[in-house]
This record gives sequence, structure tokens and C-alpha cells, in this order.
Amino acid sequence: MDDLYRDYILEHYRRPHNFGVLDAPTASFEGANPLCGDRITMQIGVRDGVVAEIAFTGRGCAISQASASLLTDEIMGMPVDKAEAFRADDLLDLLGIDISPARLKCAMLSLETLEHALAEKPDSATAVEAPASAEAAKP
Repeated sequence: MDDLYRDYILEHYRRPHNFGVLDAPTASFEGANPLCGDRITMQIGVRDGVVAEIAFTGRGCAISQASASLLTDEIMGMPVDKAEAFRADDLLDLLGIDISPARLKCAMLSLETLEHALAEKPDSATAVEAPASAEAAKP
């Protein structure tokens, strides 16, 4: 059990990086783990094909919240296609600890939530600004 809560995991849990809300996110998604009650809302701001901003809010165990903190640090500034290619093994490497099968869902919640947010981003997210209305989008 001592290995599960290494100091840096607890540090990211107590003082998570990128915790908060974006003013104008390109996409947002709320993920939850109904087995334990963990919840994460991930917001991304994509500009010119790059994850220019990322933030999360949520509550849950140390593993789920530290995972979100570490993931947002890693994804910030990354091209969207590279962020979409980020895998579970990459996140487990960031965590740097052995995760029991019972805690794997907690650790993966942030990645699953990010994947949904990236999938929901509008195609126009590669532009700096999207049209303000449907009328403005007409040719």
C-alpha cells in the first residue's frame, strides 16, 4: 500500500496542476467512475491543431486526481493528433507506480475523459476562432 501513494502522487492530489475551468473551451466532457464515485470534467482549448489550454475539475481518490494532474501537464502544448494517440501505458508510465486491477479504472478515468473531449471538439477547433453564428458561417 505504501507504493500506491508515493509522495509525488500525493503532491499532485493535494496541489493538482491545471485544476480549474477554462473561459472558452473548445470541448468539454465529464467522466465518472460509478464504482467508486470519482468524477472528472476535462476541458480543452485547441488552437491551430494544438492543445493550447487544458484544465480539469473533479473529485475522487488520490490516484484519479493525480492522474488527471499529470495527464494535463503532459498534454498541454501537444499537437491534437499526438494527444489522440496517447495511450493507457503512457499514462501508467507517468504515474510511475504499480496500479492494482481494482485501481486501474481510477487511474484511467482522466485519459478516458480526455479521449471523449477530443472526440467532441468541433472540426473548426483547428482555427483560431470559430464563426460566432450560423449566419456568419454561410459563404
